[in-house]
Amino acid sequence: MRKQRCHGLVITSLVGCTALVLSVAGTASAGADGHRDTARQVLGANDGWGAYGTGTTGGAAADAEHVYTVTSWAEFRAALADGGDAPKIIKVKGAIDAVAEGCDAFAAPGYDFDAYLEKYAPEKWGLDTDLSAEPADSPEGLRRASAARQDAAIKAFVPANTTIIGIGRNAGFKGASLQIKGVDNVIVRNLTIESPVDCFPQWDPTDGSTGNWNSEYDSAVVYGSTHVWLDHNTFTDGDHPDSAAPTYFGMLYQQHDGELDIVRGADYVTASWNVFADHDKTILIGNSDSESTAVGDRGHLKVTFHHNLFANLIERAPRVRFGQVDSYNNHFVAGPGYSYSFGIGKESQLVAEHNAFTLPDGVSPAKILKKWNEAPVTAVGNHVNGKPTDLIAVHNAEIPGETLQSGAGWTPTLRTKVDPVRWVPRIVGDRAGAGRLR
Repeated sequence: MRKQRCHGLVITSLVGCTALVLSVAGTASAGADGHRDTARQVLGANDGWGAYGTGTTGGAAADAEHVYTVTSWAEFRAALADGGDAPKIIKVKGAIDAVAEGCDAFAAPGYDFDAYLEKYAPEKWGLDTDLSAEPADSPEGLRRASAARQDAAIKAFVPANTTIIGIGRNAGFKGASLQIKGVDNVIVRNLTIESPVDCFPQWDPTDGSTGNWNSEYDSAVVYGSTHVWLDHNTFTDGDHPDSAAPTYFGMLYQQHDGELDIVRGADYVTASWNVFADHDKTILIGNSDSESTAVGDRGHLKVTFHHNLFANLIERAPRVRFGQVDSYNNHFVAGPGYSYSFGIGKESQLVAEHNAFTLPDGVSPAKILKKWNEAPVTAVGNHVNGKPTDLIAVHNAEIPGETLQSGAGWTPTLRTKVDPVRWVPRIVGDRAGAGRLR
């Protein structure tokens, strides 16, 4: 196997830049050594909502000219931009840092965080006026300019018909935000994705009774896109956990948003064998209750989660609005500060079956479901600490002011093998996450 440059990018292939005829029947084609080529693997039939209709094949049909191996953020973004929507495979080698030069590299001339803290301290600014009218040369205006620079630098827009796959056990991204926006047919696999750190969070004095810090940048966003498969990835806060963050104005200086958002009419998504770990507001499906958003979300947001590990999360695993969401054979391990796992939101139709929950002493199973709006939910066949537990019954018994309705009104059919729930902690623990792709 040899490397050469095609369109200015490093290509690793057997035949260089010449045409290559490949079979994508079944799940994957065979490599020269007879082994399965995981980079050309497609989502299997009936494997969750991502398999609906045309299914999800990503870049499996890519010719040799559109197979890239990248080792830097610049190479990765160049590979994404090359070839338009032609099928492509991007192999990520090693850990790629989108913020390798540090936050100071994005700061606009004149930006000074100490000046920001001094001007907007609640005892001076108050808590009844937001900062939206602040001029461009103010500390808030300079913060906005700095944030715009970071936004342009760390977002990577994924085109249609693309597979992004990590090579080996240590591939992934730090400080990046993958934007799967308005496209069809994308696969993301075998990557460790460390949550991007917002270098310039905004202070909002009017957020709640005490004000709050608000941050941007999800690790991955599926926005208005269809047929997406997220598989064997690890989403984590890595070297920047919230527990290490300082407080300013008496509030946590929050520099993280979500690990995964599926929003704005996105549809037909399967998330399988991933690890979602060490995060607060983790997964959001549908980002608003507003009627203007609801028009585009009703009838969409169909998502399947199976065989994922949700470990040491605070909330949103996921929080659901509108969508028909199927969650089965996942393992939820609660840690310090646990609030809830499933958020039952506006017009949601969540089916949560055959999942395993491991809760510490003193945490009631009643907390697993959280009611945000009136919506039906199916939750059967689940185990808590190894014991069969009716999640709806225990919730309604202990939290009578948030009575949940049983029966989501639909039955999932797009499932492959459903494992016995008693096996789930071991199976998921052995196989989920980056570096464990078989």
